[in-house]
Amino acid sequence: MKYIVTAEESKARLDTFLYEKDSSFTRSHYKNLITEGHVLVNGSVVKAGYCLKVNDEVEVEMLPPRPLETLPEDIPLDIVYEDEYLAVINKPKGMVVHPANGNWEGTMVNALLYNIKDLSGINGVIRPGIVHRLDKDTSGLLVVAKNDFAHVELSKQIAEKTCKRIYLALLHGNLKEDSGVIKNNLGRDSRNRLRYAVVDSGGKYAETHYTVLARYREYCLVQFELKTGRTHQIRVHSKHMNHPIVGDDLYDGKSKFKTDGQMLHAHKLSFVHPKTGELMEFEAKLPEYFEKILQIVANN
Repeated sequence: MKYIVTAEESKARLDTFLYEKDSSFTRSHYKNLITEGHVLVNGSVVKAGYCLKVNDEVEVEMLPPRPLETLPEDIPLDIVYEDEYLAVINKPKGMVVHPANGNWEGTMVNALLYNIKDLSGINGVIRPGIVHRLDKDTSGLLVVAKNDFAHVELSKQIAEKTCKRIYLALLHGNLKEDSGVIKNNLGRDSRNRLRYAVVDSGGKYAETHYTVLARYREYCLVQFELKTGRTHQIRVHSKHMNHPIVGDDLYDGKSKFKTDGQMLHAHKLSFVHPKTGELMEFEAKLPEYFEKILQIVANN
């Protein structure tokens, strides 16, 4: 794989640049590739922190990520639906979807390999069956592919925006409009590389539709529908509207409640079954902790 660095991409770290080009591998995996000499910049081995320049040629010899030593783990899963082609999972808050640096055990993938007989192999040993993902502290529905045919068809629906994904979130303050559409480009936040932000140039197009479901004195409950699936998309767009999600410390949504992460729930999921063509629709009710906090804000 070869890349030519553009003006917009210059000044980025080499490992960060590679991760942003293809986030299907972890940043630590790219660091290992660089350290082991499998990444060349203008024909030379450099360090992971090398600052890229315009027109640098980056050549990557891709190697598979390190296999996990103990993949299957006896972790209970809330399997909402399952057949020979796919499964729909109601993921709890706090569970990482797939193994990555610092989270090689206890992930949903580890649980899937124990609880489900077959999974698609398109994403390799790190992300078997994973068609789309949820952040660690986002609860709710996601679909898993059990063979490569289903994986390709489901991925196509997500790319073509025919897979419907609806989320519920509690936001700080009250949105001015009852509904609206947010359209812009998202890219890495130049001031904090752990965050994403709305950017004027570069980045990737992101579109989110929102509807206010309930208004409280200091908060509002909002329904979001994703038309694209960018990293942290709803969290970034909520922050961009100056109404961050309650409990989302990364995006300035610090809360007086004990939420252990953002109050964001993947509430509804619908797609066409890859084999039968049937419209599949699923709904996961709000977690108990979410309901309790709604009761508190409604009574204040």
